[in-house]
Amino acid sequence: MESGIVGLPAPPLEHVRWIDDNGDERSPLTLAELGRGFKILYFFQDWCAGCHAHGFPTLVTLAEKFHGKGVGMAAIQTAFEGSDVNTFDRLRENQRRYGLRVPFGHAVADPVLADAVLAIMETYRSSGTPWFVVIAPDGRVVYDGFRLDAASLVRALRPLAA
Repeated sequence: MESGIVGLPAPPLEHVRWIDDNGDERSPLTLAELGRGFKILYFFQDWCAGCHAHGFPTLVTLAEKFHGKGVGMAAIQTAFEGSDVNTFDRLRENQRRYGLRVPFGHAVADPVLADAVLAIMETYRSSGTPWFVVIAPDGRVVYDGFRLDAASLVRALRPLAA
């Protein structure tokens, strides 16, 4: 699988089962529903130590800094392994554990794909977890990778965020 989609239009959020920012199951989420400004997607697994040590704290910082500033966010669990542990029910637990009032999704395996790679991972070309994607208001991906420095992103987006 080729890694990274920086500069390309962000793909739709397909084959994902969602809960809303209150933890209630909801219909599929679109990127447009995250707003017209910048969007941040966070891909994780419940059992991923790096997701809890780095990824979630980064997302919490970003959620606090951009609250009310027009930056949309969503977290997506990509259970490409350990599907017996990385379950849909873990979404609410992680949402509450970190106090994140953002939609959470659980990637559902695409029956067309023969291997263990999930459709959302294929379309976003993520290489594991924790993985961040930042999408500009024009719909193009401007960041796609493992490590995201929250302070640097806040400095870069603050003048551009609504």
